[in-house]
Amino acid sequence: MDRRPPAPRLGKPSWKDPRLFIGILLVLASVTSVVALVGGADKSVPVYVAADALVVGQSIDVSSFDVVQVRLGDADEKYLRAGAAIAPNAVTVRMVPKGELVPASSIGGADALDRKPAPVTVAEPLPKEVAVGTHVDVWVALPDEHNGFKEPILLLPGAEVAALSESSTSLGGGKGTQLMVLVTDSQMPKFLGAVANKAKVSVVWNPGGSK
Repeated sequence: MDRRPPAPRLGKPSWKDPRLFIGILLVLASVTSVVALVGGADKSVPVYVAADALVVGQSIDVSSFDVVQVRLGDADEKYLRAGAAIAPNAVTVRMVPKGELVPASSIGGADALDRKPAPVTVAEPLPKEVAVGTHVDVWVALPDEHNGFKEPILLLPGAEVAALSESSTSLGGGKGTQLMVLVTDSQMPKFLGAVANKAKVSVVWNPGGSK
């Protein structure tokens, strides 16, 4: 006669079983985390983009920007949010091409400028690569005692072009090009002296942009 005790039977789960509640809570927490992660990845915010190219030294207000919705993720604090307060004397301290997001660090006060735009007029055609935001070497040749010019010297290496416009030259009323190039305070005296002495100015594209 088999005297072994009967095997225990699995009972039906009870709603009062704490393990059931723990399991439900774990599932809900997992679902909530996934939903929050997906929702956060898809979150877009309104930020400013440059309505036109913003050049160094340019005065800035809200009309300088357009607004777009973008997902910035971890870069959220690096760009200028739409509606952010713009100081009355705000200027561009770093060039921002048209249509690009505006870095918060590209807007500041005039006292933050380490370079200032100065005009350079050239009679010769510019290299086709020269455009706003590119860099050029500015060479000057001072007048000599024989109505000619001395040997050119490199005065502004790797100067950033802030603006371009067509202008009339003083020789025969011909057409030339006026550039606004960014000049440091230490370079400014020699540059202004050369311009005041009617030096011949030549501009060479500098693809490296080194200074």
